[in-house]
Amino acid sequence: MYLCNTFMKQVRPKKNLGQHFLTDLTIAKRIADTVDACPDLPILEVGPGMGVLTQYLAPKNRPLKVVEIDKESVAYLNENFPQLSDNIVGEDFLRMDLNRLFDGHEFVLTGNYPYDISSQIFFKMLDNRDLIPCCTGMIQREVALRMASQPGNKAYGILSVLIQAWYDVEYLFTVDENVFNPPPKVKSAVIRMTRNHTTHLDCDEKLFKRVVKTVFNQRRKMLRVSLKQIFGSLPSDAPFFQHEMMTRRPEQLSIDEFVQLTNLVEQEMLCANTNQLT
Repeated sequence: MYLCNTFMKQVRPKKNLGQHFLTDLTIAKRIADTVDACPDLPILEVGPGMGVLTQYLAPKNRPLKVVEIDKESVAYLNENFPQLSDNIVGEDFLRMDLNRLFDGHEFVLTGNYPYDISSQIFFKMLDNRDLIPCCTGMIQREVALRMASQPGNKAYGILSVLIQAWYDVEYLFTVDENVFNPPPKVKSAVIRMTRNHTTHLDCDEKLFKRVVKTVFNQRRKMLRVSLKQIFGSLPSDAPFFQHEMMTRRPEQLSIDEFVQLTNLVEQEMLCANTNQLT
């Protein structure tokens, strides 16, 4: 999502970019202030639009860069925020090398993220987690609930596990539709993610992602059913499928249990490969 001030008419909201302009400046300041939980670090704002969030970030006396793909918004920002002229980056955040932004130093990521690419933004955050100890901003409420959800909850899913493996997620507050122009069809929410103390998972991290995505793609199935996608030729009565965890569904597993499951899968893969060689 994007924020807007009284000059909203100067930039046209573009449906293909998911632009909905926030008209409540009190909420804008509240969003900007979420970065205060991670003081002293530089700030990168994604999708500043016309800079209503930017105007509350700039006075924090911290290095600030903004990334905006919309050329019309970039022109507006350059005209109205001349003090940021060298720090207005007219590029696609998803395609950027984040190491070059602050000379490889850590920074806080914030913004009002477009609904249709918010998950991609957070997957990029995960890929660059050593650079981003803190991430805040506004997203679709449904996505925020998934990110913050705990095991046993219907909202608990792929985003919950992959993000919470590396970040502590806080659901801060809900934003109603009626403070936007045009109003979105869903509510929004403001979240904050802070890096936890995990430096590495006790499993193959690439396989961890594959396992999480595989079982949640059939979230109503027991693990012994959904994991057959990985072990297509393994018979249902194989010892692997008799493990006590296999009668559970993915939303019932904690992150530590997903790590355990990943190790079980890897062990079975190694056994299968060994059997093929012999």
